[in-house]
Amino acid sequence: MGLFSTILEKLGFGGAQAAPAPDASAPAGAPAGQAISMVDVVGQLEQKAVANPQKLNWKTSIVDLMKLLDMDSGLAARKELATELGCPADKMGDSAQMNMWLHKAVLARLAENGGNVPADLLD
Repeated sequence: MGLFSTILEKLGFGGAQAAPAPDASAPAGAPAGQAISMVDVVGQLEQKAVANPQKLNWKTSIVDLMKLLDMDSGLAARKELATELGCPADKMGDSAQMNMWLHKAVLARLAENGGNVPADLLD
């Protein structure tokens, strides 16, 4: 998936992408159960923020979130990520609008993949 896969990997979502091999005794189509565990997104990002010499606010800034994950946070990289996640065309032309949309979209996708993202950051 590209840049979003990199974000997942850096936050320890590696196991969330690959479903376990089905149990031979389980009927076909049976749910995998607890295959995906909760990833402590907030804890990891807070630890990275404390250890980082820059004052980065990942809770409100996609640039700061990407910097904490040691990713390229330049406009081209953000546009690539926004395109990957399906940012509406009207927001792509305005970097501020795109950044706000992208920040919310990344946090929402992290939550969808099993990350503990507080509801107030998803509004």
